[in-house]
Amino acid sequence: MDSTRPDLRLFVLHHAGGSHLLYRDWPSRLPDTWHVRLLDAPGHGLLLDLPQIPDAGRLADYLLSSIEPELTCPYALFGHSMGALVTYEIIRRVVERGLPLPVWAGVSARSAPQPGGPGGEYHKLSDTELRTRLSLLGGTPDEVFDDPELWNLFAPVIRADLRLVENWRPDPDAGPLPVALSAFAGAGDHSASPQSMAGWAEHSEHFLGLRVFEGGHFYFHNDPGPLLRHIARDATTALEAAGAARPS
Repeated sequence: MDSTRPDLRLFVLHHAGGSHLLYRDWPSRLPDTWHVRLLDAPGHGLLLDLPQIPDAGRLADYLLSSIEPELTCPYALFGHSMGALVTYEIIRRVVERGLPLPVWAGVSARSAPQPGGPGGEYHKLSDTELRTRLSLLGGTPDEVFDDPELWNLFAPVIRADLRLVENWRPDPDAGPLPVALSAFAGAGDHSASPQSMAGWAEHSEHFLGLRVFEGGHFYFHNDPGPLLRHIARDATTALEAAGAARPS
């Protein structure tokens, strides 16, 4: 057995307009036997020079193709906001293609899939209105608002991501995911309330529960510790259950 093989490989998918940077401390704060991979969508973070992908399904295809060579050990996915939506679409494709299933998935700050999709037209807001909404949500560095050049750089990225989310239409005939799944919400999140997050129970055959934290949409921004402890606990529980179910 390869001694470098991690117990679990965790893929983290970022929010709309974001990148891996908000999650950069996570690898050092999760179990050291895990390999934590912080993914960037094209047009974000380390992939800033690539054109954005404006469709959730195509983005899921792209990310799955990039991580497929790494699905050689038990793995899990965690997605926040837009990342939760893309996590769901990736797992649907994993199931359809007969690829190895993740042992666990975590979805955060994204309402459960609904037949009509998320809807909304936030991507069409004026600059002033968009700044106000982003400020209320949190998660966007103040320097992006304060520096006109930075705003001009990131505003189109944010709008494109919001358009992706608002145009997403989940498959109405899709059954629950055959994967252990946990949902995470901020008690004060008005865009993805705990009540709307509870609907994820219908989208997993092995729902591990809804975890609610103090705070809003970016409830973990100031202190990710409570969230990371729940991620470690739930993913380890699912990993142990998968190991027990595997034929000896």
